[in-house]
Amino acid sequence: MFAGVDRGNSLWQYMQSMSPETVAQLSKPNSAEVFQMMEHHIVGMLGGLPSEQFDVSITTSRESLGRLLASAMMNGYFLRGAEQRMTFEQSLQADATPSTDL
Repeated sequence: MFAGVDRGNSLWQYMQSMSPETVAQLSKPNSAEVFQMMEHHIVGMLGGLPSEQFDVSITTSRESLGRLLASAMMNGYFLRGAEQRMTFEQSLQADATPSTDL
């Protein structure tokens, strides 16, 4: 998939063993909020000129592109974890709220 990736890397081997459907599912945020935050982060890293009005072209080295990808992945991982924590806390609060339907 990615040339130059160390084939001895256990994470890389694990990712290669996943089905494309699993990778796609893990790659999708659960909410539009997380997707928008990730999009905003990446646009912030690349620059925000609207492509409809400008002929935007980005040139970078392989190393810099790798760092950009790693940063985007870490940001996505962080946001996904925060989203899961928020959902978990909300469900705990809902369970702890006494019911008034008695």
